[in-house]
Amino acid sequence: MTVHFIGAGPGAADLLTVRAVTLLRDSPVCLYAGTYLDPDVLAHCAPGTEFVDTQGLDLDQITAHLARADAAGHDVARLCSGDPSLYSALTEQTRRLDALGIAWDVTPGVPAYAAAAAVLGTELTVPEVVQSVVLTRTRVRSTTMPASEELAGFARTRATLVLHLAITRIRTLAAELAGEYGADCPVAVVYRASQPEQLVLRGTLADIADAVEAAELRQAAVILIGRALTPALECSVSHLYDPARNRQVGGMSDSGSL
Repeated sequence: MTVHFIGAGPGAADLLTVRAVTLLRDSPVCLYAGTYLDPDVLAHCAPGTEFVDTQGLDLDQITAHLARADAAGHDVARLCSGDPSLYSALTEQTRRLDALGIAWDVTPGVPAYAAAAAVLGTELTVPEVVQSVVLTRTRVRSTTMPASEELAGFARTRATLVLHLAITRIRTLAAELAGEYGADCPVAVVYRASQPEQLVLRGTLADIADAVEAAELRQAAVILIGRALTPALECSVSHLYDPARNRQVGGMSDSGSL
């Protein structure tokens, strides 16, 4: 049978793909991370589905559940918060499934950073302001970051920076980033984007830590930093949609020459 790694999206039950909903409905076993998941997502599963909350399980225990379901001839829906391509432990799990000869596939989901940007009504790439987005995290009680991926290095690009798993270090990080981005650089923190508990905090690198600490946020929050978040931002017109380009292209087409 097959283990389906499914992007559960940012939390809202109606932000899953059609494919994800179909797989949930057709899989007799569902493993999910209860820490970040809105329980309404599980309503897509069929009556009688066996549910396993993985938030208190280690990798060996999770693999044992997957192997047991496979041995019983059951497809498994393995829900990952956001999209499986980011911080989902997909590599560790699929490596073990390969060793056991268990088939698997991946269904993408709406990543948390995209849901956060949608809540903010913000494009993260703005013409002639910023054209790159860096998705990263910091280390607190987690896996060591590669030496080449220090936050200061990313900050020097002044790209739109999206920090996952970093909310408890907001004060230290804001002070560290202010040197490159400027203390007045806009920051937004989105807690549980798309879920009933959703909370949005806006500020700058100078004051966002005060707002986060006052709200007592400790997890499930995405931090977005960069000039693209500037309210009522003035920007150039994208080359693709620039009326001057359209006139130029039309002129070339009429003359048949460059």
